[in-house]
Amino acid sequence: MNQLQQAIFPIKEEFEAFRHLFESSLQGSNPLLNEVLAYIKQRNGKMMRPMLVLLVAQMCGGIHASTLHAALSLELLHTASLVHDDVVDESDKRRGQLSVNAVYNNKVSVLVGDYMLATSLKHSACTESLRLVDLVARLGQQLSEGEIIQLANISATDFSEEVYYDVIRKKTAALFAAAAEAGAISAGASDEMVEKARLAGEMIGIAFQIKDDIFDYYSPKEIGKPTGNDMREGKLTLPALYVLNAFTDEEMSGLALRIRSLDATEEEIARFIGYIKQQGGIEYAGKVMRDYRDRALGLLPEGVDAAMRESLMAYIDYVIDREK
Repeated sequence: MNQLQQAIFPIKEEFEAFRHLFESSLQGSNPLLNEVLAYIKQRNGKMMRPMLVLLVAQMCGGIHASTLHAALSLELLHTASLVHDDVVDESDKRRGQLSVNAVYNNKVSVLVGDYMLATSLKHSACTESLRLVDLVARLGQQLSEGEIIQLANISATDFSEEVYYDVIRKKTAALFAAAAEAGAISAGASDEMVEKARLAGEMIGIAFQIKDDIFDYYSPKEIGKPTGNDMREGKLTLPALYVLNAFTDEEMSGLALRIRSLDATEEEIARFIGYIKQQGGIEYAGKVMRDYRDRALGLLPEGVDAAMRESLMAYIDYVIDREK
């Protein structure tokens, strides 16, 4: 049994129920809308965030109908944000596959993203919990704010790790934090347990994003993501930020600014990637990632059922051990 199979084992039936709800939720009355939604559904990945909602709910007392609707609301909001982000970033690929805007166009992508957002809000209401509705609304604000901070940072001339963490806390980490928090709320957990779950989710989310950042430095054949894709979009992530701050190299700092302003050539990006690897940027990011993993593990309550604890540990380990 691999890590993901171990993680999902105690919630296997409930996770299948969630998948069925997800499939049935993305249906429209228009042929074009259904075509685009079908394309999005076939590209959907392992659904790590809904899985976390269900795992935390099970740990905190049990999975209910509100748990499934909360998980679906968060997943739809997340997917809608990705569709919109690809338009904003002018990306034609999403994890090695053509993005929605590349297959159709920006207008269709924005409108379908809006449809998914409205469906997300509908399912947040199906939880019949004002607290969960508020959680989804706040998450939407955070995701938008994170994207705006990232766009504003393109013109910055410094290499701030603080801004980097601010962006990923409001984007990737916010999703995992909301997933864990929603699971705990839906199971009727105490306020203390809800906060611990939220913090653990945030730590998992930061580790998840750092792993994605590391992927950007390796062959697309290994991970299905174009090497240097972040840099093609003007984004400097943790491996690069560490090296740029730890070592003084005016040539590479100048090249980093060219990357950020989208003026760097493919050859320059490749040279920059080689420099970051040579100077230990990947090792540094890996250490930070593992530190966040350990902090997440440390937040798991001691009194949890042993099998449930092992499943959550397997989930957290998968986040940093995954190969794509």
